[in-house]
Amino acid sequence: MQKTRYQRIESVLSRRQTDLTVCLEDVHKHHNLSAIVRTADAVGCHHVHAVWPEKQKWLTNNTSGGSKNWLDTHLHKNIDDAAASIRAHNPDVQILATHLSEDAVDFREIDYTKPTAIIVGQEKTGISEKALEYADQNIIIPMQGMVQSLNVSVAAALILFEAQRQRELAGLYNRNMLSEQIKHPMYFEGCHPIIARQCKQKNLPYPALNEHGEIVADEQFWQALKHT
Repeated sequence: MQKTRYQRIESVLSRRQTDLTVCLEDVHKHHNLSAIVRTADAVGCHHVHAVWPEKQKWLTNNTSGGSKNWLDTHLHKNIDDAAASIRAHNPDVQILATHLSEDAVDFREIDYTKPTAIIVGQEKTGISEKALEYADQNIIIPMQGMVQSLNVSVAAALILFEAQRQRELAGLYNRNMLSEQIKHPMYFEGCHPIIARQCKQKNLPYPALNEHGEIVADEQFWQALKHT
C-alpha cells in the first residue's frame, strides 16, 4: 500500500467538521444530490442529512464520485426527524434555511464559525413551511440579474464555501474532531477496500493499522479471512 494514500486520508479526516452540516429536504434529482454531497465533502463536513423516501436508493459511487463513502449520511423519513437528529447531535446548532422572506439576511452576514446546519429545499417548491419552523434564520443569496434563484446545488456550494472561508480564518480546521473509533474504519476501508469487504462478509473486526497504513494482524486473522 502506498504511504501517500494513508497520509491523504489522515490529513482529510483530521480536518473534518462535525459541527457543520447540510440538510437536503426532498432534493430528488440525482445530479443535485451528487453535487451537494461532493461539495459537503470538499469543505470538510462529516455529517449530511437528507429527507429521503425509504424505498428509493441513495447515491451510488457512480453518481457521487465516491464522496458519500467519506461522509456520515443520515436519511430521515421527514423533516421533523431530520431536525431532531441535528439538534440531538449539537443542541447549540444554528439552523439556517435558504428562503426569501422579510427577515432573511445575506448569507455572508452569518457567523459560520458557530455550529451550523444549512437546510436546502426541493428543486421546484423550495423549503417546506414545516422546515421553516425549525430555522433560526432565513438566508438569501443576493441576485443582480433577472433570475430570482439559483440551482439548489449551486446555492449550497456558495454557502458552504463561505462557511469554509470563515472557518479557515478562525483556525477551526485544526481541531481534529473525529475520534479514533470513527476514523479507523474509514482508514481501513479507504486503504484496504478488498480486505474490508472480506471482513464484512465474514463478520470480522478490522485489525489495527500501523503509522504507514499497513495491516497489523496475527496469523489467526489471516486464516479466518481465508476460511470459506
